[in-house]
Amino acid sequence: MKKIIIASKNPTKIQATRAGFGQAFGEQQFIFEGVDVPSGVSAQPMSDEETYQGALQRAKAAQEAQPEADFWVGIEGGCMPRYAQLEAFAWVLILTKTNQGFARTASFLLPPPIADLVAQGLELGHADDQFFGRTDSKKKNGAVGILTQNQLSRADYYAPAVLLALVPFIHSEIYFKA
Repeated sequence: MKKIIIASKNPTKIQATRAGFGQAFGEQQFIFEGVDVPSGVSAQPMSDEETYQGALQRAKAAQEAQPEADFWVGIEGGCMPRYAQLEAFAWVLILTKTNQGFARTASFLLPPPIADLVAQGLELGHADDQFFGRTDSKKKNGAVGILTQNQLSRADYYAPAVLLALVPFIHSEIYFKA
């Protein structure tokens, strides 16, 4: 049975990883484990590149922490100014001992009051909590769940990017030369 290490103990990231691997590999059995590792970037990445780097560095840190696994998954949420608004998205990066795959989620615009809180230095999850009067939003439905009236959970939002990051592993014969 293959072991997948998720570079976070956040339940939404673990659930998204389970869903993406399930879609990619069907009935194959995996062991999933979350580990707390640093992203090496800002608590709230504010560019596409910084967010990608956070996902990469999380996956590499998970690989160093648990080197006996088969896959290491880094998921990093970020924001980026776009057209005088603030866009939210995430990067998913998956490593094996020899290869990698990555994908970006869809993006959505944050409402101005939340964007203002993020611009003041709050992490998006904390801005959601403050504005909506909640706690631990990022471990539950997150901004995407709140703003879609729970039509799209945070885990469901990340899962397609996990699946897309696995495409090179699904078709390793055409992605990775021996």
